Amino acid sequence: MQTRPDIHSGLDVLMRHAVAIGVAIVALLPAARGFSPTFGWMPLWLVAMPLCAWWALHRFRVPAREAETAAPVRMRRRAGAQARRRRVSMPRSRHSQAA
Repeated sequence: MQTRPDIHSGLDVLMRHAVAIGVAIVALLPAARGFSPTFGWMPLWLVAMPLCAWWALHRFRVPAREAETAAPVRMRRRAGAQARRRRVSMPRSRHSQAA
């Protein structure tokens, strides 16, 4: 992986190690896959948050393959006026006539 010159290489290495250690802990320790009353869901703090921090360090760059396929899709509108609701006549019940 090539890093840009404005990214501190020591911090990049630290974040890579944090993600790798978090994945190893979650994979090897069953308690790390659960919920802690103090911290909450443990995989969030051990894997997801370090991944988000590492991604933020690289300034939220989208991988090149996804950027090419993520072209905006435009929906074509139909020509003509908007459809209107029809009035539906409700049959009168016997109770409303008797009153």
